[in-house]
Amino acid sequence: MLTSLSSESNISYRVHKGRLSLEAKRLLEIFQGLHKDSCPQHYNFHMHTTHSDGQLSPQRLIEQAIEIGLKGFAITDHHSVGGYWAVREWMQTERWRRGSSLKMPRLWTGVEITAQLLTIEVHILGYGFDPEHTSLRPYLQGRSVKGAAFQAETIVEAIHEAGGLVVLAHPARYRLPPDVLIREMTRYGLDGVEAYYAYDNPSPWRSSPAQTAKVLDLAQKYQLLSTCGTDTHGLNLRQRI
Repeated sequence: MLTSLSSESNISYRVHKGRLSLEAKRLLEIFQGLHKDSCPQHYNFHMHTTHSDGQLSPQRLIEQAIEIGLKGFAITDHHSVGGYWAVREWMQTERWRRGSSLKMPRLWTGVEITAQLLTIEVHILGYGFDPEHTSLRPYLQGRSVKGAAFQAETIVEAIHEAGGLVVLAHPARYRLPPDVLIREMTRYGLDGVEAYYAYDNPSPWRSSPAQTAKVLDLAQKYQLLSTCGTDTHGLNLRQRI
């Protein structure tokens, strides 16, 4: 069920609220308030660990997140939630060991799934889903799927079935223009787009102005949420590579 929500800024968002998990509903509130300065100092919703193609171990990632002072984050390993489970376990252990003396950010489930959309492959981000839901089992085996399960429409449905939010990763990085891809994805129930993204890998990190403006315009046109993330694959959560 597609539902329109309103934030304090009176922007209307089209999200599949009916099946959202409690965690996804809480994350939705965060997404509604993100802006160009939210990432990477306060929030980061795109990062990889050694459980896919990242160089950071889960423990080093959460240690950096605490050092930075992140308020919230999601690990989005490719076709895996192994990094999420490892960080979750570490955080639980440290809370028990140190109590409230260690301030930790909020952790949400996340994953990046490769999909077929029109004539190209794209990356779909899922957030706030139940990591043990049967609908996502084929997509959490450490590799891309084949056949009908590889289609973007099927993946969107699987994430929604698991109670999650669906976001198109780095929309201006593909061989087809973002307006074509986002228009097509909205037909399948897309909830948001990764608007704040550093396409040219600058140091210090900043979202690319031209691409960000374009994607934000499309997000407003289609009433989509706008997210941010560094897409970290290296050893620094403030950089993409």
